[in-house]
Amino acid sequence: MQSPAEFPAPPPGCPAHNSGKGIPVYTPEFARDPDAYYEYMRHFGPAAPVELAPGVEASLVTDYAAALHVLQNPDTFVRDARRWRGLNEGRVPLDSPIVPMMAYRPNCLFSDGAEHLRVRRAVTESLAKIDTHRVSRHVDRVSRYLISQFTGRGQVDLVADYAQLVPLLVFNELFGCPAEIGDRLVFGISSLMDGVDAAKANQLVTETLLDLVQRKRAQPGDDITSWLMQHPAGLSDEEMIHQLVTLIGAGTEPTQNVIASALLLLLSDEKYAGDQHGAGLLVEDAINDVLWNSPPIANYAIHYPVYDVDLSGSKLDAGDPVVISFAAANSDPSLSTSRQTLSKRAHLAWGAGPHACPAKDPAMLIAVLAIEKLLNKLPDIELGVPAETLTWRPGPIHRALNALPARFTPVRSETSTSPRYGGQSRTAPAAPAPDERSRSQKNSFWSGFLTWFKG
Repeated sequence: MQSPAEFPAPPPGCPAHNSGKGIPVYTPEFARDPDAYYEYMRHFGPAAPVELAPGVEASLVTDYAAALHVLQNPDTFVRDARRWRGLNEGRVPLDSPIVPMMAYRPNCLFSDGAEHLRVRRAVTESLAKIDTHRVSRHVDRVSRYLISQFTGRGQVDLVADYAQLVPLLVFNELFGCPAEIGDRLVFGISSLMDGVDAAKANQLVTETLLDLVQRKRAQPGDDITSWLMQHPAGLSDEEMIHQLVTLIGAGTEPTQNVIASALLLLLSDEKYAGDQHGAGLLVEDAINDVLWNSPPIANYAIHYPVYDVDLSGSKLDAGDPVVISFAAANSDPSLSTSRQTLSKRAHLAWGAGPHACPAKDPAMLIAVLAIEKLLNKLPDIELGVPAETLTWRPGPIHRALNALPARFTPVRSETSTSPRYGGQSRTAPAAPAPDERSRSQKNSFWSGFLTWFKG
């Protein structure tokens, strides 16, 4: 490994050498060109010192083999954040925006051993009950509703008006949310995604899910929430709330980022003209490209060594956060350049080992169907701005576009017929102009969809 004096110059805007701290991965500069940062980090060895937020230090694993070693060795690297030394010793600000994503919750993401097996079994067996035909029907309905909101405008932000909302509305149905709970949940989860007052948004989501759990205790239904609470694992209300937070977060944030990034790939004719990434690229191939080269959750799967560990030359101290960079591991130079064509499953976008994402199958199904529906309904849709002018949302965890402007030939919102409600026809409400919309309107998207759907 090179000594720091032999390192190449850090990426533009990187203050790592000046601060004496870890490399910041929460800045706009990092979001603008993360690959340059990962390349620089590799000179530290398999893991590099980073800052996840001001004052929140961690080691980021950028090596593919080292990442698999951490993910697949739960006896040495545990997920229980109560071991987080910096937080326990008061060195991490409690109001840090990253704390809600890292602090311990009583669910399968932050548990180990027998406790993890108990809760994980409840999750996987509940998700296994999902009817894929039901998911497909609901994605179709949600996509039609959202598309009908902007078809008359001839322009759309495919992130705010489509990619963010499709998974939120679909998961609202899968989790059995009534209108008022679904509205609050859409608003709270969207605020968490946008980084808008994370503590307040986290409180709103927690209170909303407690309301949902209490209602399902009294009147269970044919939904994931009810299946979880009916499972022999016997999840308490607190466990239910924190498991639902993780499941909904794991189902929505990655899915929206996959949808947006795959649409960017499919609509970037100039960049991909003349090769396999042209207009004829299959949706599944575009998504596979994204999972390899721009994973929707770029850096997460936080572990804590139970004792001091030497990870192929990188020293990891007991109780200090070790974060897996799925993005950097996937682009590890030691991997074959043909990696993504030889094996679509070898990427780490969904994690690996005992904590691999349990919601990847419904998330993938939602993404594929949502993209296909949009492209079929608006066949002439194209980017509204040059691809190189697009910006990415700062943050240490996700790889997420700020916006994806697109344009198309305006069409009238079609009158659609609902098979569930006896063929009653209804037309979607008129969409507001772009400058009249605000984030607060997400507070009524779920009830608006239900009203439209029920006619």
